[in-house]
Amino acid sequence: MNLPAVLSLLLVVSTVQAFQYTELTQFIDSHQEEYVETLRDWVAIESDSSNVMRRKDLHRMMDVVAQKLRLMGGTVELVDIGEQELPDGQTLLLPKVVTAQFGTDVNKHTVCVYGHVDVQPAKLEDGWATDPYNLTDINGHLYGRGASDNKAPVLAWIHAVGAYQALNMELPVNVKFVIEGMEETGSNGLDAMILAQRDTFFSDVDYIIISDCGWLSRRPALTYGTRGNCYFFAEVEGPKQDLHSGVYGGTVIEPMTDLIGILDTLISPSGKILIPGIREAVAPLSDEEWKMYQDIQFDVEDYKNKIGVSQLMYSNKVDLLAHRWRYPTVTIHGIEGAFSDPGTKTVIPAKVTAKFSIRQVPDMDPAMVKTQVTDYLHSVFAKRKSPNKLKVTMVIGAKPWLADTQHPLYEAGKIAIKRVFDMDADLIREGGTIPIARTFQDVLGKSIIMMPIGGFDDGMHSQNEKMSRYNYIEGTKLFISYLNEVSQIQKTSV
Repeated sequence: MNLPAVLSLLLVVSTVQAFQYTELTQFIDSHQEEYVETLRDWVAIESDSSNVMRRKDLHRMMDVVAQKLRLMGGTVELVDIGEQELPDGQTLLLPKVVTAQFGTDVNKHTVCVYGHVDVQPAKLEDGWATDPYNLTDINGHLYGRGASDNKAPVLAWIHAVGAYQALNMELPVNVKFVIEGMEETGSNGLDAMILAQRDTFFSDVDYIIISDCGWLSRRPALTYGTRGNCYFFAEVEGPKQDLHSGVYGGTVIEPMTDLIGILDTLISPSGKILIPGIREAVAPLSDEEWKMYQDIQFDVEDYKNKIGVSQLMYSNKVDLLAHRWRYPTVTIHGIEGAFSDPGTKTVIPAKVTAKFSIRQVPDMDPAMVKTQVTDYLHSVFAKRKSPNKLKVTMVIGAKPWLADTQHPLYEAGKIAIKRVFDMDADLIREGGTIPIARTFQDVLGKSIIMMPIGGFDDGMHSQNEKMSRYNYIEGTKLFISYLNEVSQIQKTSV
């Protein structure tokens, strides 16, 4: 074929693709009310994975997801991943994992979209302005628990596939879904499921896409790294029952005093982690990373004002982003067994349990962190010469994840973002933890990209979580565009 003919063919192909994109986005715009109502139905299901009393709701949530994918003609399975052992020794069925497949063309790439539909706890009395399980539209913001994390992004991917189907357009790639219901508590059972299906469901998967994070600013972003999470319980037990502080105070060594004492040795007021070996294991900040952080759109003052604090740990952008994304942190989350209700109660708690976590980064390892924390706290406790008993347990040990931003997946993402939003993408890392990313990387050996559509101000895990209608609808268009861009990646790229 001569050169003019080649150029003519390329022009025709380009024109057809542009026309298809326009049709697809028009379809999305015309169905946005339907998409909002579907999100409303999903948010109404209280799929709190941390509350065993809501386990029936969680099972129902997985059934709803499976049924929606079945109605779209997907090959759908509800995969049994076993039971969860509770602290009291009882067992509880884990919610099944939903897998689905659309397309089996061996000449196309196959992408696997991961998401979750469980949520963090939420109650109106926690400070919500609206019922957290009744999606409420206020000035284009859709408020509800799980709206941003992660129900709207999961639905956006489903709607993207559905738009191709509704317009009788062939999907540019084969699409598989893996949707779970235990992400917020550590993805119990999912690692084993992925390992078990490595040579079956996942055997033909080329790339993994995760949309369980958010933008850093108003500029769309692609995420290439997350921190891991080691979550600990530190339990101090003393007398056989709670005691009256007036009758017994001053005569017993109180568990709460011991607990506060050892917690105070975890981190300095300036944020320096005091546990030996933690800081030494952190990969050094490279010159390339420093340059990337310099180029990211981020306003320190806006960030401070959004949080509502008068001072941050660090005053410049690079230091702040580095300590948010690629350095470890210690956070004390709460103390179980302590009196926390309104009013007064003069009690000496017999047993108190602190809950704290350490966000991990390369090159930290959860097993080593567990040993370091346990040994350190026991050594500190021993110096107190207390008759009370200390028990340290690590209940979550999720590894950090890091991707290669030069991979074609990221180039495709930049093109898709430019097309939909008419701006360049920020390349960012995420301070939170998505446990399954590292498992996908280690077990399957597949390339992964995180493509968020959540806004920087969505309030994930917080009161008044929301997903803006704009991000929800334009995010669906982004996914449509991205599937097309991935189909252009050369088959030799892995």
